[in-house]
Amino acid sequence: MIHEVDEALGRLITESGLEASGVEVVFDAPTKDWAARRGGPTVCVFLYDIREDVSRRGNGAGEIYDEEGHVVGRRTPPRWFDLTYLVTAWATRPQDEHMLLSQVLTTLTSTETLPARLLGGSLAELNLQIGLDTAGTAMDAPAAADVWSAFGGELKASVSVRVRAPLAGVTRQTAPPVTEGLVLRTTDPVHGAEEPEPGRRLRYTEVSDPGRDGFAGPRDRGAPPARRRRGERQP
Repeated sequence: MIHEVDEALGRLITESGLEASGVEVVFDAPTKDWAARRGGPTVCVFLYDIREDVSRRGNGAGEIYDEEGHVVGRRTPPRWFDLTYLVTAWATRPQDEHMLLSQVLTTLTSTETLPARLLGGSLAELNLQIGLDTAGTAMDAPAAADVWSAFGGELKASVSVRVRAPLAGVTRQTAPPVTEGLVLRTTDPVHGAEEPEPGRRLRYTEVSDPGRDGFAGPRDRGAPPARRRRGERQP
């Protein structure tokens, strides 16, 4: 799921006009070594925090149907995770970096959910809305200053982006549907019959009757024995 969010977010940022300007969008950690090797204007989208939204965790399992309407499997509900990215712009001059960052910020703030056309894999299959929160003030994630301190670099202008995406549940296959019904064949253990009697089949809708009523057929049963009342003696 994470790599699918990366692809969708990268395509969204690229479509803001960066591709035509020759700006590269990467997902590397913006360390000192990376910054020294970088060539050309770049927008770095670094994933630095992953947390589950436990308030949206569901129970049970949903059924999966084939084209004929038969149940072929069961899937547990998806679990939702907050993916927090640190978006930075890298260029020769600070003015160019701010221009790139402003361009990216305009695109992200105008989008509350990732467009369905950008989703692929399990995200497209689930067909759920992927929330997008840009530069939010209530993000429960490490501060940008702490991230830069971990990199050992100087603080740089950045934008925090949180994507709330579902992780597909576990799918378990089910046995194929019963179409013929249960057939019971018996032999006489006393007389040692060589061949079993013709099978008796349970009655199913739209299934031909083999000629024996089997378990579903009417059976003659005697009246149940009379029940004694409490305190009554047996004759």
